[in-house]
Amino acid sequence: MWELRHRGGCPGPGGAVAPPPREGEAAGGDHETESTSDKETDIDDRYGDLDSRTDSDIPEIPPSSDRTPEILKKALSGLSSRWKNWWIRGILTLTMISLFFLIIYMGSFMLMLLVLGIQVKCFHEIITIGYRVYHSYDLPWFRTLSWYFLLCVNYFFYGETVADYFATFVQREEQLQFLIRYHRFISFALYLAGFCMFVLSLVKKHYRLQFYMFAWTHVTLLITVTQSHLVIQNLFEGMIWFLVPISSVICNDITAYLFGFFFGRTPLIKLSPKKTWEGFIGGFFSTVIFGFIAAYVLSKYQYFVCPVEYRSDVNSFVTECEPSELFQLQSYSLPPFLKALLRRETISLYPFQIHSIALSTFASLIGPFGGFFASGFKRAFKIKDFANTIPGHGGIMDRFDCQYLMATFVHVYITSFIRGPNPSKVLQQLLVLQPEQQLNIYKTLKTHLIEKGILQPTLKV
Repeated sequence: MWELRHRGGCPGPGGAVAPPPREGEAAGGDHETESTSDKETDIDDRYGDLDSRTDSDIPEIPPSSDRTPEILKKALSGLSSRWKNWWIRGILTLTMISLFFLIIYMGSFMLMLLVLGIQVKCFHEIITIGYRVYHSYDLPWFRTLSWYFLLCVNYFFYGETVADYFATFVQREEQLQFLIRYHRFISFALYLAGFCMFVLSLVKKHYRLQFYMFAWTHVTLLITVTQSHLVIQNLFEGMIWFLVPISSVICNDITAYLFGFFFGRTPLIKLSPKKTWEGFIGGFFSTVIFGFIAAYVLSKYQYFVCPVEYRSDVNSFVTECEPSELFQLQSYSLPPFLKALLRRETISLYPFQIHSIALSTFASLIGPFGGFFASGFKRAFKIKDFANTIPGHGGIMDRFDCQYLMATFVHVYITSFIRGPNPSKVLQQLLVLQPEQQLNIYKTLKTHLIEKGILQPTLKV
């Protein structure tokens, strides 16, 4: 393994690190002048070694400092490290869950701000790892361009959300009408400016690393921004589509940890040595039961089941509606063996409870692979956690590695099996049309309803 001790340094014979040759100075240290082409070839050859590095060649990142509050350290000083970590994780978990309940009480808008804040912090943690790994090369504009691309992508996605869900508000603001009408062109122009800045920042001896980090930034954007956008899309379908999946992942994380801590004996996967089959199986059954009960409780309240809509007359988000059939009690016939066991013919359930089984199953069986993926990523760069933001837990990304995978599944599930035409969204789109277009749609709709017998034909006098 070789270390990058000097800025721009390259491995010399025997694994030693030699600084790059100065201008007009040969690599061996003598002061004989080389031709420009020879120097460029020498630099290309030595920096070309980066492409063939193995995992053991990755520079080590200094470990993060311990940010555990001193009061907790003193209170738990007499415990072993295993139990000390258990108590720290437990206390911080309860604290985070309490704050989450408070934000839920504060409403949909605060939940959206929470998702945005988590997205930015996760992006920061992943980008910081890349910067700390390759900081010795002093890559030009790397951090500036990374954050610029984050702003561009967020502008695009949240602009699309505004156009879809805030049409009536946009209609009253002329400046917003211009931005929404040309939103995609503006977004593309902003991205193109960043792309050109990246090309202009290319330095010959850093070509490969700069393209590595360009790809790093875009993959990070795909993981964080795209997924958080899907989370907000799920939230607009109804807070229950946000809460049940997220709480199922949290439940699986907690119960798998508890089952593994107390009963774990059989290793599950090499990427995460502390994960056990006992924890994995215990987490699965606990999560399915929890999701089924949570779905039953939340389905009773309009606040959780109604789609989140923006009302321009009150200038706020509202969750008022007539609950769909998905959130109305239905009677289901029981299988023969359950009839004998429960001594009843039917059972009353909310249809959403059946969907919750699918959500909980994904959260407990497939969701953990998001965590395994993150574990492999951390092992590749020889780090324990993405950051040290939360004592006992690591960084924000360490807590939300499974949530992003879950968000994509929920969005695909809704669009595939649940979502139908949204009358509110259609109405908002109609209101922004020209009067002539609205009149034509009215006449067409009236003719259609008369043909179906819903409306009576108007008698001509």
